[in-house]
Amino acid sequence: MQDYTDKELLEIFRDESKKHYAFNLIVRKYQQKVYYHIRRMVIDHDDSNDVAQNTFIKAWKGLNNFREDSQLFTWLYRIATNEALTFLKQKKTKFLIPFGDVENELNETLSSGTNINANKLEMKLQQAILTLPPQQRIVFNMRYYDEIKYEDMAVIMGLTTGSLKATYHHAVKKIEKYITER
Repeated sequence: MQDYTDKELLEIFRDESKKHYAFNLIVRKYQQKVYYHIRRMVIDHDDSNDVAQNTFIKAWKGLNNFREDSQLFTWLYRIATNEALTFLKQKKTKFLIPFGDVENELNETLSSGTNINANKLEMKLQQAILTLPPQQRIVFNMRYYDEIKYEDMAVIMGLTTGSLKATYHHAVKKIEKYITER
C-alpha cells in the first residue's frame, strides 16, 4: 500500500468515484492511533472499538465539509475525544452513577488485565492516570503516549497552548504523587 499524505488522501476523496477507496485509506492510516487514543480513555477493548467505529462514521459523514483549517489527524482526534467523552458521560448517566464510580469500574477493568498486558509499573501508571480528571487525562495521554504537540492539542481540544501546558504539568505532578505514595 502506498503511503499517501493527508492532502493526497483528501484530493482522492474529493473524486466521487474514489471516495470509498480514499476513506478506507484514511481509516487504515489512522485506525490504530485513534483506537489507542480512545482505549486510554475508555479502557475496555469492546467499548473502545465501538467508540472508534462511531468516530469513523462521524468522520465519513463530515469529511465532505472538512475545510482543512486543521490537519486531518487533529480533526479525527477531536472527533475521537468527543466520542469517548460522550460515551463515558452516557455510561455515567445510563447507570445513574457518579463519575468517580465510572473511574472505579475502569480501574477494575484495567486491574483484571483481561485486555491489557502490562508490567507493574505500567499498571501503576495507568491507575494513576485514571485518578486524573477527564480533561487532564486526555491531555496527558495525548502528550505522553501520542506525543502530540501543544499546538495540535489546542486545535483538538479547543484550548490555548498555555492552558494545555499547565494542565499537562498538573497531571504529571498528580501522577508522580500517586506513584510515589503507593
